[in-house]
Amino acid sequence: MRKIEQLEMAGITKLFHGVPANKDINLSIRSGEILGLLGENGAGKTTLMNILYGLYQPDAGQVLINGKPVRISSPQESKMHGIGMVHQHFMLIESHSAMENICLGYDAAPLVFPKAKLKRQIIEFSRKFNFDVDLDKPIWQLSAGEQQRVEIIKALFNGADLLILDEPTSVLTPQEIKELFVILNKMKDEGHLIILISHKLDEIMELCDRVTVLQKGAIVGDAETKDVDKKILARMMIGRDVIFNIEREEIPSSDRVLSVDKVVVTSDKGIPVVSNISFDLYRNEIFGIAGVSGNGQKELVEAITGLRKIESGSIVLDDQEISNLSPRAIYDKGISHVPEERIKFGIAPGLFLYENAILKQHHLKKFASRLSLAYNTVKDHTRGLIESFQVHAPGISIPTKNLSGGNIQKLILGREIDDNPPVLVASHPTYGLDVGATEYLRKQLLKRRKEGGAVLLVSEDLEEIFELCDRVAVIFKGEFMGVLKADDPKLCDIGLMMAGSLRI
Repeated sequence: MRKIEQLEMAGITKLFHGVPANKDINLSIRSGEILGLLGENGAGKTTLMNILYGLYQPDAGQVLINGKPVRISSPQESKMHGIGMVHQHFMLIESHSAMENICLGYDAAPLVFPKAKLKRQIIEFSRKFNFDVDLDKPIWQLSAGEQQRVEIIKALFNGADLLILDEPTSVLTPQEIKELFVILNKMKDEGHLIILISHKLDEIMELCDRVTVLQKGAIVGDAETKDVDKKILARMMIGRDVIFNIEREEIPSSDRVLSVDKVVVTSDKGIPVVSNISFDLYRNEIFGIAGVSGNGQKELVEAITGLRKIESGSIVLDDQEISNLSPRAIYDKGISHVPEERIKFGIAPGLFLYENAILKQHHLKKFASRLSLAYNTVKDHTRGLIESFQVHAPGISIPTKNLSGGNIQKLILGREIDDNPPVLVASHPTYGLDVGATEYLRKQLLKRRKEGGAVLLVSEDLEEIFELCDRVAVIFKGEFMGVLKADDPKLCDIGLMMAGSLRI
């Protein structure tokens, strides 16, 4: 296999059900270069890279490596040509060790004592790029950053010259992002070709040499990053200027709607992960919980929404005790939930749009009789929902998994707030979304606040926390290190609080 010096995608076109996902795409990258692939959710970025990786076949166009046309009909052929891909949702077997995952599909495994020899090779290889992973640990025990490093090692160990990274920072902590950038720059210096799919303008500007911008499946811009800024790129992406700092209107909070008192929650292993947390939530308020992933915020949200039992304490909604009620009972009493993992917990991917638009509501009289669903009513409701919340979809009778992540998130948010619930619990609502979808969803949360709703916002995005929240709680190892108003100057120490070094 000859090393990749240059790769081109020429005239690539791909249709799904007659709808173009890619239209006459021309793209190139050279050795020692990082190319950013930027665009809104649904712009066709991942489809284009899935073609390059052999998961899809183009309807027109070709791929050229070092000037010669190649046919890539499967990921195995892609690997043979020196192309590797790290997907946004990692393709790892959680019960297997890191080393076992790296070795899966490795063609050059020795016949005699393969495990010991391969482990030595992988350790030597990892040191070259300063990867730090416990190879003997099962995947489920590794952090997101460690799992991502396993994916990168796996691709490079299998001989990848060109590495495709799909939204690589969406589940990483700030420290893990810094470590990833160091690794990618070292790979670039070694002559690797890297294509970075991202919605994050800051990381495109920091990391990439060039950027190609897609809009509705077509290239609308191509530039060297030194010649553009964030506003120019955002305008290319969505065809208009984006408001990067949304104004939060000053509104006094109203009546208390939710009270969490000395709540204790344990993990799946029976270990306490939420320790005596107490707070109140008021109407006309967005209350933010900031913290590094894995400090108990996920379990706290699950306790409030009925997905996890609490060991002690109480949760009261409008003077009604709701502790340890079922998720449906809690939803019916007025707590809606935008979950952290939208595909896994927010929708049923194989169901049609109109079916997902009434999840958790299908039992209500407006959508169902005793014997069947009122399909005409359901479909009319769905059409109104996708129009009101700007969900871009070719129709309501398509599988929801065919939508982009941003449009799925809009559908979920619309479904959850359509009936004006007293409380909305939103976990990482804009994670992985482009700037246009992020701007829209943040405005919807502020609109809900203005209408008298109470929003509990859990996010690792400090910009989002500061932009939207009236009060901010910082969580560390299952405890609040402090609860501060958004304009409190002590919030400048939020980094120390998130690290557990300061309690206020």
